[in-house]
Amino acid sequence: MPELTVHFQPQPEFYTTEGCHISEVINQEDHPDVSLATARVTPGVTTRWHTVEAREIYYILSGKGRAEVDGEVIDVSPGQAVSIPEGVPQRIANTGTEDLVFLCVCTPRFRQEGYREVDR
Repeated sequence: MPELTVHFQPQPEFYTTEGCHISEVINQEDHPDVSLATARVTPGVTTRWHTVEAREIYYILSGKGRAEVDGEVIDVSPGQAVSIPEGVPQRIANTGTEDLVFLCVCTPRFRQEGYREVDR
């Protein structure tokens, strides 16, 4: 019988050129259909415009922000989620005084080669 429960260990946080801090929880080749990470954006920072070759869902855990998704602007706070279609230009800003922290779910899983910074 296959093991049904797999325990994943969050990876150490790293800083991205996009302008946020990421800690990957699930992002493995043997789970190609999904990845999960915690993202952190410090106060006053707006990430760079970018696209991803995956659908993304941001679920806000703490802080306040403003998500921009293909021209639509959405103010976000804890308990809210933003669904971002694959390949759509996006960025998020921390508009509060504490870190903006959110879960980022990607389907299929996030792959660095599918990330592109774009000019807006």
